[in-house]
Amino acid sequence: MSRNTSRIQAEIKQSKPFRSLAQEATVGLLRTADVLQRKLGAVTATEELTVQQYNVLRILRGAGAEGLPTLEVGQRMIEQAPGVTRLLDRLEAKQLVRRERCRHDRRQVFCYITEEGLRSLARLDQPVDEADEAAMAGLTKSETKALIALLDQIRAAHGE
Repeated sequence: MSRNTSRIQAEIKQSKPFRSLAQEATVGLLRTADVLQRKLGAVTATEELTVQQYNVLRILRGAGAEGLPTLEVGQRMIEQAPGVTRLLDRLEAKQLVRRERCRHDRRQVFCYITEEGLRSLARLDQPVDEADEAAMAGLTKSETKALIALLDQIRAAHGE
């Protein structure tokens, strides 16, 4: 790797320099997100779940016995997915969630995690915690806090 070639440039075998630092940072961030997504996906796959399905179960566990409307589940997801209903269909087929129409507003459907869904998440808790720690293994605690702050700034600049 030459002095002028960045690590991300070498990883993706890009021979020309990036057009800007912003482009290089964006590509690096997307590449890193993909690496972490694949690692976490390998963990969730042990329960035959995708990362998105795991995220839905995590959201519903946090909601408790009150459950959440389908639209709220979609808004809380880490990775926005247009097919929340399809995700819930798959989780319901696996008996990990259940859905009920709201008594007061029949247009609204509430989602709840089942006991089997809770057991599945419980089996993933430790492996996911370990994967999270491994994801940040190259950073000190203060660097991790700085990264969190920088990522917060980027999302805030985009209205998130």
